[in-house]
Amino acid sequence: MNQPLPAGDLRTEHLSYEVDGKLLVDGVDLAAAPGETVGVVGPNGSGKTTLLRCVYGTLRATGGRALLDGDDLGAMGAKARARRLATVPQDGQAAFELTVEQVVAMGRSPHKRFWEADTAADEELVRAALERVGVAALAHRAFPSLSGGERQRALMARALVQRPTLVVLDEPTNHLDIRYQLEILSLVRDLGTTNLLALHDLNLAAYYCDRLYVLDGGRIVASGAPKEVLTAELLATVYGVTAEVSTHPVTGAPTVVYLPPPAS
Repeated sequence: MNQPLPAGDLRTEHLSYEVDGKLLVDGVDLAAAPGETVGVVGPNGSGKTTLLRCVYGTLRATGGRALLDGDDLGAMGAKARARRLATVPQDGQAAFELTVEQVVAMGRSPHKRFWEADTAADEELVRAALERVGVAALAHRAFPSLSGGERQRALMARALVQRPTLVVLDEPTNHLDIRYQLEILSLVRDLGTTNLLALHDLNLAAYYCDRLYVLDGGRIVASGAPKEVLTAELLATVYGVTAEVSTHPVTGAPTVVYLPPPAS
């Protein structure tokens, strides 16, 4: 399990999603090369979550398509898609009392027939995934009893045992303490998969993502390496804030400092 997972090539072609005549995602062309970690950023309501849902299949795009290694994700059945793509949602709360080990083992279901029992190989994948994400000691705990950071780690383990080529994460650090934010994003970056994630925190996005796409009103308004995208001018235009952007002397990544509006 510590071997890098296979990495897919993700592309969206003019991907759109329309509801009641309103385009929530408007003709998005996006690419994530094998092994890249690509971030989608933008203000609330910009279409980040809707875009990701169109990619991983809980929403059917009303225009365009998402391709993984040239195959149309929207044309796949749910099980076939889950053999190649794993998702980690914002909030890992569960209303049922499964153990952490059982939740992680669910990641093997796309590779099995209905009611097929777990094999020794499946059990080893689960054990290794729990070890890799640092929650092996919690294997027999009830999943809903975990902290937010522990739940996100368990969901990362579930994604690992799917053996995907693409991992899609919607605000994976939402509501987490800073330590867990850093640990989760470090883990994502080290998976070896291609990763597409929506992030709210621009400084985390700048440090952990190879490239960024900025959404505003459902459209891509900027894309490229973080140092090319995160400028004071863009933040003023898209987010409506005044900010200073500098290069961090240790990480080399752009660092955003927000400034209060001038006194009236």
